[in-house]
Amino acid sequence: MKKYKLAIIPILIFSIIFIAIPPSCLFAETPEKKVIFLVMDGTNSDVVTLARWYKGSPLHLDSILTGGVRTYSAQSAITDSAAGGTAMATGFKTKADYIGMIPDGEGSKPAVSLLEAARIQGYGTGIISTSPVQHATPAAFSAHVKNRDEFSDIAEQQVYQGMDVVLGGGLAWLHSGGDKRRANDDAMLKTKEAARKDKENLLEIIEEKDYQILENKADLDERSPGRLWGSFADEDMAYDFDRAALLPEQPSLADMTSSAIERLNQSRNGFFLFIEGSKVDWAAHKNDPVGMISEVLAFDEAVGEALEFAKRDGHTMVIAVTDHGNSGLTIGNGSTDKDYFDQPVKQIIEPLKKARLTVKGASSQLENDRSNLKEVLASYGLEDHTEDEFCRVEKAGSITELESEMAAMLSKRASLGFTTHGHTGEDVFLYAYGPEKPVGLHENTDLATTVSDFLGLNLAGLSDWYVDAREYYEVRGYETKIDMSDSHNPKFVARNEQEELVFPENKNIMIRNGAEIQLQAVNVYNGETFFVHVE
Repeated sequence: MKKYKLAIIPILIFSIIFIAIPPSCLFAETPEKKVIFLVMDGTNSDVVTLARWYKGSPLHLDSILTGGVRTYSAQSAITDSAAGGTAMATGFKTKADYIGMIPDGEGSKPAVSLLEAARIQGYGTGIISTSPVQHATPAAFSAHVKNRDEFSDIAEQQVYQGMDVVLGGGLAWLHSGGDKRRANDDAMLKTKEAARKDKENLLEIIEEKDYQILENKADLDERSPGRLWGSFADEDMAYDFDRAALLPEQPSLADMTSSAIERLNQSRNGFFLFIEGSKVDWAAHKNDPVGMISEVLAFDEAVGEALEFAKRDGHTMVIAVTDHGNSGLTIGNGSTDKDYFDQPVKQIIEPLKKARLTVKGASSQLENDRSNLKEVLASYGLEDHTEDEFCRVEKAGSITELESEMAAMLSKRASLGFTTHGHTGEDVFLYAYGPEKPVGLHENTDLATTVSDFLGLNLAGLSDWYVDAREYYEVRGYETKIDMSDSHNPKFVARNEQEELVFPENKNIMIRNGAEIQLQAVNVYNGETFFVHVE
């Protein structure tokens, strides 16, 4: 009897504990995980320091500094944004200009991105950028092309990618119409054509896919439930200082970030959100310190929105990083060689604070006859220009030369130096917050692995997601061809006695005997080989 009493005591204790614990705790579902992945393109460490001094208080980024990232590509110590973005998006080093593509012998093949893997697993997905959304870094997470300048192909793949939220610039590549040439402000974009030679009106497709199309901040603020596609500029959105002064109808990066988080958080399965503050890089190519500061501060506000959500949520990983350095900006230049120890912060920042606009914003206000040049110079903090400086700017042959002269004058006043108008190859800061955050020095490819592991995506296991369509179907007895009858809309065709399969480029569609079937991946053509996902 005594043994029986002793045996029953643990059962009674367990029963009491079981009754005391609410059922919601005992049977709670695993919380959905989220990742907010932010990239401030082309940002070296000195401009972050400069932005902090300009702001006069700590940045949101400061509290989440955890390490560094190595940025080199498969072919160069200094990467471009295509290779840098692809490394972070897919976990593979690649070549310059490759978007979501990796070397494969003499050719190239698509690699599944974090965003695609997340969508396949049922997560909500979205991209945001202040550049055209077809630009290199957002494209690396959402498309596959061999040349970063193929904006028309990138745009079409993004439309068929099944994302829940797309916010940024790039409206020009969604319209059908004839060839147009645009003076794109990005020094790295080699082709300036903005047209859909395939004559497809992607805006109509976007509407058919039940997206709400947003054109301005008011639309974003008044959004209705469902998918969002915001195209707030034909090409890139304004620098943030210029947006506030000249184009307040555009949303800020922080506005877009908070809206996307709110929408994606409605997903029951968690989400993956990619955000790029694109134009630190563009300002750095111009050696414009005001533009660089503008965009770092705008990016930092977006980081603040991400952190506010992550701290409240408790199950969100935030990663913020740059893909590479740019411009070699230094606080101090040749003029400070002998008195660098006597450079008060005020002496550096005050000349910069006199500027109301970036150099791009200032030059955009210039009359064709340059009759308002003095006012333009004043808007960039150069009201105290000398007669010689005025003559140099007045005689500048092009707007690019004029901007270069103005930026150099302001940088001289602030004792800032630049080594290049191109990218640089240094390691960059890593910022992270939340569960399983990365710490220490990492390869840029490690970030993809970190996110994949956190979300349970098995990104490495998707390496065979895409197959060479010709090889796959010919081995199974099909006759195949690439139909180029419409050179702007190539199709892969596989045929046997029972069926004809047609895979149009850039769409997640297969047509079997005339019936359209939706696939889990877009069809990719690299100019030589068609890649498809077989389900």
